[in-house]
Amino acid sequence: MESHFNFKLQKLLDIRVQQEETSKVSFQKAQRDRFLAEEHLYTLQDNYNKYSIEDYEETIIHKKIKRNYLSALSKYIEEAEIEIEVKEKVLEECREDLMDRQIERKTIEILKEKKYHEYRFEENQKEQKMNDEFALYGYIKQVAERR
Repeated sequence: MESHFNFKLQKLLDIRVQQEETSKVSFQKAQRDRFLAEEHLYTLQDNYNKYSIEDYEETIIHKKIKRNYLSALSKYIEEAEIEIEVKEKVLEECREDLMDRQIERKTIEILKEKKYHEYRFEENQKEQKMNDEFALYGYIKQVAERR
């Protein structure tokens, strides 16, 4: 007696697993994008801090060039901070999507597990019934041989 467990929603489970994998990739990309944006901001801030130190021996032209550079850096820092906020929102959306996909997959997996346990119980019941019948036939045969 050889039977095979067949989960009727296996294709749905496969789709859910694939959707979760796609969400994982999106989440990782969003994490990487946010990280790169933060690195860019830190680089801009380091440059700003490095060049904002007042040097009294500089010429007026050099001070003016440095002031313009610092002004531009300041603008870029503000833009980088806004970009990080946007990247953070995207990351949060990806995180929520991934969590939703994981819940969807786990729901189907739990159902599959439950169906598998039901299947195993039914198979064990069938096997036990067959064993009982074999034992009964053996007993009947033994009793018949004694007579």
